[in-house]
Amino acid sequence: MQSSLPSQPQRFCFYIPTLMILFNAWVGSLGMGMIFFCSPIVSIFTDRIGCRTTAASGAAIAFIGLFSSSFTKSLEVRYFTYGVLFGCGSSFAFQPSLVILGHYFKRRLGLANGLVTAGSSLFSMGLPFLLKVIGQAIGLAHTFQVLSVFMLVQIFLSLTFSPMFPSTSDPHDVGHVKLDSRSWRQQCVSQMRKYFNLKIFRKNTYRVWAFGIATAALGYFVPYVHLVKYVEEEFQEKEKDWIVLLCIGATSGVGRLASGPISDLIPGLMKIYLQVASFILLGVMCMMLPLCRGFLDVVVVCLFLGLCDGFFIAIMAPIAFELVGPMQASQAIGYLLGLMAIPMTAGPPIAGFLRDHFGNYHLAFYFAGIPPIVGGLVLAIVPLIHQGQLKKKRLDSGKDKMLVSETVMNGELLPGSPVMEAHI
Repeated sequence: MQSSLPSQPQRFCFYIPTLMILFNAWVGSLGMGMIFFCSPIVSIFTDRIGCRTTAASGAAIAFIGLFSSSFTKSLEVRYFTYGVLFGCGSSFAFQPSLVILGHYFKRRLGLANGLVTAGSSLFSMGLPFLLKVIGQAIGLAHTFQVLSVFMLVQIFLSLTFSPMFPSTSDPHDVGHVKLDSRSWRQQCVSQMRKYFNLKIFRKNTYRVWAFGIATAALGYFVPYVHLVKYVEEEFQEKEKDWIVLLCIGATSGVGRLASGPISDLIPGLMKIYLQVASFILLGVMCMMLPLCRGFLDVVVVCLFLGLCDGFFIAIMAPIAFELVGPMQASQAIGYLLGLMAIPMTAGPPIAGFLRDHFGNYHLAFYFAGIPPIVGGLVLAIVPLIHQGQLKKKRLDSGKDKMLVSETVMNGELLPGSPVMEAHI
């Protein structure tokens, strides 16, 4: 009696296509992950050499990565050209574009940031269709070359940046004179403190804010990765699956445009409550996906998902400027994106594992909804902490004034004081 299980060679041949798909997918995932992982390093370069040089250099590296990818035939080489070079270059080009807005705008920073980030939504809606048409017409290699032209244009656009705040590099720094008298460990610590502004993490409000967003990021990216596959499996809508991503991109642009003026009207850190509402609603919408009974229900949920995405992205930089000020905002944004890298990269694979284990996406989307809700509740604490700090400062300043007044009165009553001698 023959066994119904495939033999060892048959199983190996079955796994080959699966592994090839996995390895090809990891090329894009590596590129996306490098954008976030490199962000802390990018913030240092932004502080040291300025937004203009950092952004132009990053666009040049991304151009080299895309253009060289068009000539590669090996998957291993493409890991480096596309995954590493293009990913790192995109990170260096992306983050200064958020920081430079704080140099130009103060009262209308939210509106400016909303307009800039809304442009990416337009590209996210139109670029997939353009790439599909170009890819079918001229092939993958020439498509990389067409995309590299966009990065070439970005080099020249980055040169138009005109920073208003000076960089932190100091050519007259004489601290190196004392390096010889210290151990190599003390020298390393000194250099780390010089380039990495870890004082940001001394602020309780920033720590809680960064932790809340990093927590929410665990489920934030799951719908973007698995939603199309979920629609194909659950509703057999292979011809209309692109509509869900179009809806997310469209309402994300609307949310970014709307959140800018709204955040400008909200004073101080109270604008964090916009992120709180967007994260909680995003988590609820993720949990609503398994409850949808038709394709139109999924479309409605996707409209709200895009709106939440827009509100979160557009006010991230203005909140960073409110928390740490304009001179430290670059590294504050960089550390935040770096903290988001691991949970955002880990979320989709965990959801994919849950789908493979249980045979559907129901538990995967329930899992994706929990971290944004938890992260939103954590963010709600930030304004309360800030108000408590302000109240404590007012009390301390009041005590100092009372002590000063008491000291003056006691001094006047001491023997030998000018007031006592005048009375005598």
